[in-house]
Amino acid sequence: CSSDLGEGEDPMKSSTYDVAIIGAGIVGLATALKLVQNYRLSLIILEAENQVAAHQTGHNSGVIHSGLYYKPGSLKALNCVAGREAMYRFCEENGIAHERCGKVVVATNPLEIPALNMLEERGIANGLDGIRRLTPEEIREIEPHVNGIDGLWVPQTGIVDYKDVSKTYAHLIEEAGGEIKTNSRVIGFSKDHNIIKLQTTSGEIEAKNLINCAGLRSDQIARLCGVEPGLQIIPFRGEYYEVIPEKEHLVKNLIYPVPDVRFPFLGVHFTRMVHGGVEAGPNAVLALKREGYKKSDISIPDMAFYGTYIGFWRMALKYWKMSISETYRSFNKRAFVRALQRLIPELQMQDVHPAGSGVRAQALSANGKLLDDFSIVEKPNQVHVLNAPSPAATASLSIGETIATMAEHNFQLVKIDE
Repeated sequence: CSSDLGEGEDPMKSSTYDVAIIGAGIVGLATALKLVQNYRLSLIILEAENQVAAHQTGHNSGVIHSGLYYKPGSLKALNCVAGREAMYRFCEENGIAHERCGKVVVATNPLEIPALNMLEERGIANGLDGIRRLTPEEIREIEPHVNGIDGLWVPQTGIVDYKDVSKTYAHLIEEAGGEIKTNSRVIGFSKDHNIIKLQTTSGEIEAKNLINCAGLRSDQIARLCGVEPGLQIIPFRGEYYEVIPEKEHLVKNLIYPVPDVRFPFLGVHFTRMVHGGVEAGPNAVLALKREGYKKSDISIPDMAFYGTYIGFWRMALKYWKMSISETYRSFNKRAFVRALQRLIPELQMQDVHPAGSGVRAQALSANGKLLDDFSIVEKPNQVHVLNAPSPAATASLSIGETIATMAEHNFQLVKIDE
């Protein structure tokens, strides 16, 4: 069982791995890294695509999140705060380009003040030292072109390219003896005398234990493995515009609106990217395919899969107004720019052009609720990461450690120093 990324098969390795991880996104990679660094085991990562970080991770906007938005005590808050600092240290130690640049969150009308107050309270509760309220004049000292009546300065926020982070994770995993097998989509599952057999598009893999980090397909993998996830993954496409070089001066760092607390999305915002350029967006529209990065991407099986889910229709009935608004903005550049102009009034239609898009794996419960926190289900010899939304990239090292600790007890792993 050799790695597609390695130099060939090690004849000393068993044909049955101690742990198989499905999915080489940033959470799967971080989990594998923690396992190979801390436990005596053989490990393989199975990735459906021809490279690591091909989906959510590779289409990430590159923000190192502070932990401002998340309910104190939630898995999101705990993992983000710990993972943020771990990410900064990791980037520093491995020479990965990054910057702790800070961001402003801006209220543009009085109705947003209560939500801004709540964000400030959450930020303080989550230990964000240096967070402070901004007057309109102070907002313009930081972001001279921003329109706002009140704001928050959040110094912990930063920028990085998570593809660079993921490639470094992958290199360290292989250096420690782990394997990464690409072009290996899992299509079958069976067990024989407590040995898990995974049928993939590149052959069969045997393992004693399994970790599902399949992101957009995590619920499908869980069901394939005989585990009822209790939720459905619904893909939401986030579409971005890019600010033309002549207008990049309008954005110094990161500029965010006050989010609508009813939804796990942050609203269209401006992000300076670590390798240059400024992105504006995203919106949030239902994708018609799990990996539906373009409007023309359609999968009848995917649509049928979530279209027959009662939770989908309950969500649709509850949030149909927002859905219409987001879809309209998806097809109407003028409407998208109007949303951006709430933050930077002088931005014009010609100042932005369409850029890339990403697809968020949003977990949805049967009652139509959009799950906002991480969801991890354990079964004997299996761990299924079913919902790992933003800030999963920021918190990946912390989440990986959490999953590795679960695996230690569930899989009866032995630490290297024991």
